[in-house]
Amino acid sequence: MWSGVYAEASMSLDGYIADPDQGGFDQLFQWYGNGDVHTPTAKPDLPFWTSPASADHLRRRTMGETGALVVGRRLFELTAGWDGQHPLDKPVVVVTHQVPYGWPRDDAPFTFVTDGIASAIDQARELAGGRWVGVNGGTITRQCLEAGLLDEIRVNLVPVLLGDGVPFFGRLGVGPVELDNPTVVEGDRVTHLYYRVRR
Repeated sequence: MWSGVYAEASMSLDGYIADPDQGGFDQLFQWYGNGDVHTPTAKPDLPFWTSPASADHLRRRTMGETGALVVGRRLFELTAGWDGQHPLDKPVVVVTHQVPYGWPRDDAPFTFVTDGIASAIDQARELAGGRWVGVNGGTITRQCLEAGLLDEIRVNLVPVLLGDGVPFFGRLGVGPVELDNPTVVEGDRVTHLYYRVRR
């Protein structure tokens, strides 16, 4: 199985992964609960109920292929550290300037990296054991692209226009970045797009 580093996000048609107030999730993640196929997570109160196509995307690609995750401090704080366990039940590397108070904890698989994105990806690769490393958040995605560390972009494109908000890619310090033609999976109220990054 080919593996590398991918970024994934649910994104509005106009390019945003959150509204200006860090919300908009009712629209962006509606597809998580609009179907008949049950996909459990490590959090029993946070299962997926999706269309068959989206369930395959989640089970085979997002959950099955991923060995570790890299996130930014803001997402870690917004989720309150997922109460110590990410829903995908994967080790998580948090990129931060300073380790948050009370962390790390022996009962939670979180690694805090304060010396940049390249170090975070290196440590996540070790944790992933030959599987994919997934990165979350616009800032982390941009940093990976600028450092030449990103191999694939996975967009869960949602048919909504937020009008303003947090962009998936933001203002890149490099470019243009060329991508291969997408693999397209049509779900219900979402289209899953996989783009390999051209080198």
